[in-house]
Amino acid sequence: MTSRRRFLSHTSLGALALAAAQAKALADVDGGAMAAPAAPPNSTGALPPASPPAFGTAPSVGPAVSPQVFAEAQKLVRVENTPSDLAQLAANWRESMAAMTERRTGPRKLALEDTLAPASLWNPVLPGFSRGPAKAKFVRSKDKVPPLPAKDVDLAFAPLTHLSRWIESRQLTSERLTKVYLERLERFQPQLLCTITRTHDFALQQARAADAEIKAGKYRGPLHGIPWGGKDLLDTAGIPTTYGAEPFRNRVPHTDAAVVRRLHDAGAVMVAKLSLGALALNDVWFGGQTRNPWFLEEGSSGSSAGPGAATAAGLVGFSIGSETGGSIVSPSMRCGVNGLRPTFGKVPRTGAMTLCWSLDKLGPMARSVEDTLLVLKAIEGPDAGDLASVTSRLDFDASESVKGLRVGVFGKWMNEPPATEVDRAAVEQVRKLGMQIVDVTLPDWPYDDLFLVLFAEAAAAFEDLTLSHKVDELKMQVNDAWPNLWRQARFLSAVDFVQADRLRRKVALEMAHVFESVDVLLVPSLRDEMLTISNFTGHPSLTLRTGFIEVDEPRSDWAPDPKAPAQKVTPKRRVPHGVTLLGKLFEEGTIGRVGLALERALNVMDERPPAFNL
Repeated sequence: MTSRRRFLSHTSLGALALAAAQAKALADVDGGAMAAPAAPPNSTGALPPASPPAFGTAPSVGPAVSPQVFAEAQKLVRVENTPSDLAQLAANWRESMAAMTERRTGPRKLALEDTLAPASLWNPVLPGFSRGPAKAKFVRSKDKVPPLPAKDVDLAFAPLTHLSRWIESRQLTSERLTKVYLERLERFQPQLLCTITRTHDFALQQARAADAEIKAGKYRGPLHGIPWGGKDLLDTAGIPTTYGAEPFRNRVPHTDAAVVRRLHDAGAVMVAKLSLGALALNDVWFGGQTRNPWFLEEGSSGSSAGPGAATAAGLVGFSIGSETGGSIVSPSMRCGVNGLRPTFGKVPRTGAMTLCWSLDKLGPMARSVEDTLLVLKAIEGPDAGDLASVTSRLDFDASESVKGLRVGVFGKWMNEPPATEVDRAAVEQVRKLGMQIVDVTLPDWPYDDLFLVLFAEAAAAFEDLTLSHKVDELKMQVNDAWPNLWRQARFLSAVDFVQADRLRRKVALEMAHVFESVDVLLVPSLRDEMLTISNFTGHPSLTLRTGFIEVDEPRSDWAPDPKAPAQKVTPKRRVPHGVTLLGKLFEEGTIGRVGLALERALNVMDERPPAFNL
């Protein structure tokens, strides 16, 4: 502020000059010409001692701007200023606002570390509400485990609930199971493009260590010896973590992500780093497009594309995905696996690629509902590296009845796309299981405005990549890909960002009101409004297969391209379809119980994608 005052006291023009400049600028705007910027406000004499600092008195920085520049720029944020307002804006911009980009433009440039989170944290728990269950409880199902199958393919598709029991009883070794998955990962990679890095030697080393520990009586729990794959945005020490993006394809971190470390501690065996859409968008990465095992002409959806495809095709025992705006829900739906998106803050993101600090979530994807809860139990809990991570309790009892639970259904949504007969049949099955169906509604608000938060945070997270033009190396350069969206985000309004954040709180309050009358919500998995709302409010979700539909053309995550319309296929393809259950904050156990009851009643999880059932 001292330098600003010094500048103020030594400037030669006075208030009359400012008035004259503004008048000229006003005339130029009215006439449509590009006006020269007016001079800043100033003082002609020395300031009295102890004069307070003032806004708009810094030295001039940056390029000259005119009222006409602001007249055009205001169209981007859809505001209107009068000609005199525009004249004043231009007259003082270089002394008032331009200096606020000094961190980026200099002279005192300051780099922000990738691990540095914003000062503001999103807390999904509203004042006066508790953080989930009061007690922690985890009771596995006591279903009879079938005999160990003789065929490798049957081992490959077995759920974690069975695999873990066979390994615990030493009917099956981790080394044998790991070799089954490693062989399948290699054999089916050309068809699915779901693997970025296979960790062959490391996996066998882990598997042999697991077998030795189990033989010695040191059983670590249900994940001990189970092969898994992680979305390739989870750091793995000494093993490439590429984010699926060309600029990072040679990136090798020195430490493990918190989730990776916890899975290692649980005795799980990492067999692969799985594909993701580049920088966590859709299903195209630098190696190509990851494919849906049920319908190879279409992508597996994203951005947890590899986890969805690999889990569905029996290439891993389970996988870890991530979600910011639908990246667990969508590939779980398309590939017919179970995807659990935990409450925001329940699973730490330390060592995972940041796309959006206030939205990113990590969660398990598996072949049964109970599998996802077994994995969640191993990876939940706070970590010092993730300021948003919190202590919470998982209350899940696989034997507990679901009768009497109140399940909220949006009646209007169930009778219009994207809902299908499979969605409506799931609602009827809930009723048959003794749960109470409650019709719920939400206000018709502009929920898409919330995406301003995502675009701004993501553009900030990858600012250096964008401004250096390394983002131009990404395969996808269409309008709805990150390069264009991040360039556009530079022109979002900071004021609108704050207003979107306030809208987020208003939406959270509305969701809290809805959950006063229900225990669980059942929604069409890809209903736009709820994908957006629940991600921004941080509520947990479980997406599960509940049936099958037929489609006659490939589905895409990308905006339609009129120049390249989707090609029809004959005959129609039979593909999985499912619903999504949403729970109260930190009540993953409740949606797990409902999901388990639906899974058992509908009995559609055993069917496998035919091309990979060998």
